[in-house]
Amino acid sequence: MPPRYQATSAELGVIIPPSIPMILYGVSAEVSIGELFIAGFGPGLLIGGALMLFVYVYCRIKGYGKNDGDDRLSFGRATWQAGWALMMPIIILGGIYGGIFTPTEASAVAVFYALIVGMVIYREIKFSDLYRILKKSVISSSVIMFIIANAGLFAFLITRAGVPDAIGQYLKEVLQSPALFLIGVNAALFFIGMFIETSAAIIVLAPILAPVAIHFGVDPVHFGLIMVVNLALGMITPPFGVNLFAACTVAKISLDRIIPYLLPFVLVILGCLMLITYIPPISLTLRDLVYK
Repeated sequence: MPPRYQATSAELGVIIPPSIPMILYGVSAEVSIGELFIAGFGPGLLIGGALMLFVYVYCRIKGYGKNDGDDRLSFGRATWQAGWALMMPIIILGGIYGGIFTPTEASAVAVFYALIVGMVIYREIKFSDLYRILKKSVISSSVIMFIIANAGLFAFLITRAGVPDAIGQYLKEVLQSPALFLIGVNAALFFIGMFIETSAAIIVLAPILAPVAIHFGVDPVHFGLIMVVNLALGMITPPFGVNLFAACTVAKISLDRIIPYLLPFVLVILGCLMLITYIPPISLTLRDLVYK
């Protein structure tokens, strides 16, 4: 297995939930962003639960982690000691969904909060460590931004060539049933997400595909979750998997070492995507309870 890596508080502070794709879809397809956020809880819990179950079963089969429980704290005591760190996602999500700050501003709040907790409360970070942390942050950000810049150029060239629009028009004209339309859209989005940055793909494709989905009787909020979950897979699939490069940079391992362990996780998420696609209540039940 890849070597373990203990991330610092400051590095964990830059991990922000990906709300931007939902916002872009809501604006592009003229769908309520609030409904998209509420509907996202069902798919999020499904995917998170499925991945945790897979990791548990995989570790039991392979025999990993048998001694992880030795000398560890009880659940209650560990939760109490980690309380300040566990407050971070609550502050981030609460601030974003409560309208206190934007997702971009949330990143600054998270880093500042992590710095205070790490230096004042846990005292794991010293002033002498700040230069090393800032240096690592600059290097990690530079690598990721370089990848995003090149992916953006590639997406621009493909968009200028009319590839996404041609795919959208093809799906619209050829697939004549809801089931075929959804499977065709998933296949196309999975392929597109491997090469085109998520935000660009949503901006180009959402206005084309959302009206067709409505024509087939697919709820636009449900279809938005399908698009976002599918394109999010592009963040962990080569060649432009931004999250893969970010993880490799932080953990200091090469991309080729992580690929063999990646495929099962992709398959698990694909299975969840099929459930989300063909079982609308996973996405719409909570939305209907809150808004209707």
